[in-house]
Amino acid sequence: MNEQAYSSYARVVHPLKIKIMKTITLVGLLLLTYVSGFGQDVPSSDIQMKTALLAAPTELKDGAKIYGYNGAGEFITLREGTNGLICLSDDPNSKGFNVACYQKDLDPFMARGRELKKEGKTSQEIFDIRETETKAGKINIPKGSTLYVYNAEDGDVTWASGEVVNGYLRYVVYVPFETSESTGLPTKPEFAGQPWIMNPGTHRAHIMLSPPRE
Repeated sequence: MNEQAYSSYARVVHPLKIKIMKTITLVGLLLLTYVSGFGQDVPSSDIQMKTALLAAPTELKDGAKIYGYNGAGEFITLREGTNGLICLSDDPNSKGFNVACYQKDLDPFMARGRELKKEGKTSQEIFDIRETETKAGKINIPKGSTLYVYNAEDGDVTWASGEVVNGYLRYVVYVPFETSESTGLPTKPEFAGQPWIMNPGTHRAHIMLSPPRE
């Protein structure tokens, strides 16, 4: 190749080579971010179980089944249960600290919600689908079944020890398709700690019990 031809070749290839290298670098960084997003900051199974049980009544802690996450961020069973309670550890990919426990017969309802969320459905879509499926008898929500929810700010959790400060525990009692009229409960609280009914007349009708914060 003569000097003139090489010069023309270099003008074309060199910028192209730089562009390719930049693209490769960008793709590499994106892949690294994607991979590190799974398993990043996933606590040990012991810590997950310890914190999940913060939402459980004391007398039910020992026999509760516990769901959590493995190092790849996959939803798994951390411990089988021997009583009627199921607890969920904190989702490492969600903001804030949030654990919950619920009566075992609610599991199909909860599992369906997780499945639909994984499919990319919005909160409203999940509500509508489960409403239809509950009315069709595909999902059963036992009346009087209970959900316990315990949450805190990210900064209030010490993951090395599983200690949580300033946490808040609230309670939900499911009463599917009940209304304010059928329960005598208001549709919004008038003071902290007052029971009230949320989503009245729907499959997800439930009594909210939110104690005053300390």
